[in-house]
Amino acid sequence: MCEKTIYCEYKPDDRRAIQKAIDSCPAGGKVVVPRGEWKSGPLTLKSNLTLEVAEDCVISFSDCMEDYLPPVFTRWEGVECYNYKPLIYARDCENITITGKGTFFGNGQSWWHWKKLQQQAATALCEAQSKGIQPEERVFATREAALRPSFLQLISCKNIVLEQFTIQDGPQWTIHPVYCEHLHIHDLTVETQGPNTDGLNPDSCSNMLIENCTFRTGDDCIAVNSGMNEDGWRVNKPCHGIEVRNCNFLGGHAAIAIGSGMSGGVYDIAVHDCTIRGTERGLRLKSMRGRGGYIRDVHFSDITIDNVQEEAIQVSMNYESSTAVPVSRRAPEFSEIFFAGIHGRNAKNAVALRGLAESPLTVTLHDVAITAENPDVLEYARVVTD
Repeated sequence: MCEKTIYCEYKPDDRRAIQKAIDSCPAGGKVVVPRGEWKSGPLTLKSNLTLEVAEDCVISFSDCMEDYLPPVFTRWEGVECYNYKPLIYARDCENITITGKGTFFGNGQSWWHWKKLQQQAATALCEAQSKGIQPEERVFATREAALRPSFLQLISCKNIVLEQFTIQDGPQWTIHPVYCEHLHIHDLTVETQGPNTDGLNPDSCSNMLIENCTFRTGDDCIAVNSGMNEDGWRVNKPCHGIEVRNCNFLGGHAAIAIGSGMSGGVYDIAVHDCTIRGTERGLRLKSMRGRGGYIRDVHFSDITIDNVQEEAIQVSMNYESSTAVPVSRRAPEFSEIFFAGIHGRNAKNAVALRGLAESPLTVTLHDVAITAENPDVLEYARVVTD
């Protein structure tokens, strides 16, 4: 029970109005943002806080990059560094709830062109660990580096509830919990259009339930990760205990992806009772030489996949798209991967399984019925049916 409720005072020119209310809210209190159009700078959350965004409330975040300085600790595409502050940020907090039927709008269009400018900095960051550069020395947050921040990022937090709101068009990854535990994410709508605007990226997290959400994204709708290459091995925090149920995926690269940044390991993942329509791919596990790590104990069941442009089911260790080419050749390992009760129509390929000569695949398929243009693809892979 909240001890006190603070209603934000509407001041059209005060981009710190919401943050001031958060800062003044006592532990266990609630900050309510009433209906209307609000302009805001970045928001930093704290422990024992409820942030409620009222119905017909739209919070539009600043499109001035310098508002997101000074740099903060973050994980950018699986590698630790200091970069622009996410639009909504918390670190080392507990008992946070974000609720309400309002909308967070990220003005992502102002950032999206950085995708074409980021390669030099992204390569330097991805190679930093192999060169012995410590996270404290990996400082970016410049227009020249052009590494875009996540929209909503929670780092090393626990007991988190995200519910009911709509979130639209952030700079890059949309909802990005890192090193978090005990999260319940439900009844959200995530709509994004730009490059790399994944919907939800559980990143080295544990004990997480995602349910009754709708995704339409510019990249993967949900992508489960655990760090990239050498930096993922150094941190060594698997992502595990993730359940996704009763969600709708209506557009994006993949509805559910695991990887490709899975170098810290991924296990105990369950996805069931979901509907996928009109995405590029349906269910996708992806990795490549140089990632190392493992994916195991993954169960997909009772899922409808209709009208996908490419594979309805893809499990590949030969992923060909990476922000930076890995330095090593360490192969990933996939095991205990199950698909059951997967039905659909109008795919280019129903099933494509690609292992590596040094790390072959075994995948179990039960009651998988998908109409497709082309026959199934198997490379260094074996299918078990029961």
